[in-house]
Amino acid sequence: MTDAARTTTEPLAVPAARPRTVALRPFGLDGARTGPISAVTGLLLIAAWFLVSHYRLVTPLFLPAPGEVVAQFLAILEDGYAGATLGEHVSASLLRILAAALIAASLGIPLGLAMGLNRWAKGILDTPIEFYWPLPPLAYLPLMIIWLGIGEVSKIALLTLAMFAPICLSAQAGVRSLPIERVNAALSLGATRWQLFRAIVLPSALPEILTGLRIAIGVGWSTLVAAELIAATRGIGFMIMSASHFLATDVVFVGIGIIAAWAFAFSYGMRLLESWLVPWKGKT
Repeated sequence: MTDAARTTTEPLAVPAARPRTVALRPFGLDGARTGPISAVTGLLLIAAWFLVSHYRLVTPLFLPAPGEVVAQFLAILEDGYAGATLGEHVSASLLRILAAALIAASLGIPLGLAMGLNRWAKGILDTPIEFYWPLPPLAYLPLMIIWLGIGEVSKIALLTLAMFAPICLSAQAGVRSLPIERVNAALSLGATRWQLFRAIVLPSALPEILTGLRIAIGVGWSTLVAAELIAATRGIGFMIMSASHFLATDVVFVGIGIIAAWAFAFSYGMRLLESWLVPWKGKT
């Protein structure tokens, strides 16, 4: 066969296409940082607040200007409010939040793990938790006063109840989401119950537990004002409620800003703790 005939009869060799990796990013879930977007959003909200107050679209009684709020914050920082310094108000609130969070975590995590591992624990505890959890704290605030009085115990008990349910249910959900294949693999390798719990169950439930803690701390800060209604003389919530009685809206804004700042700091700290303890969370 001649070269010309071979050319016409043999198929042409087509070079193999180089494989391409296509990065799919559905809904923008590509791990990009959202910090700049959040910062711009915050600046826009502050700018809108400034414009509304500057042109008096809302009366200053209801919406004071940002400058007035800053000036009031500096005045409270220097002179205090309602017979206490700003540091005393903040420290009183922090002590209640931290004490309640410690009690709620020390009770909620073991009970939640038990509910996830044992049907008897789930059957006994699930009903009372599901019954009281949807109730707003103000609904059982009178009971706290009747049962525990008007001291610090009733305030911490109210905050503990508000934080307990998210922690407990998150720990239970973490155990329930554990793939059974991991358990069977560990058992086939001769793992004991304690080894199974320490090496498989607890690490798998830890991301949900930390998420529950972060949610619980947010719930605790949102319940703080209700807790400090109980004959309090110190605390950010007390300061807000006292200022509202005198229509001191700028002081109310100062208290709200302080609570928001501390709540953000706690949430950010929990996110750092999550990234350290469970670096595999959200990764495939």
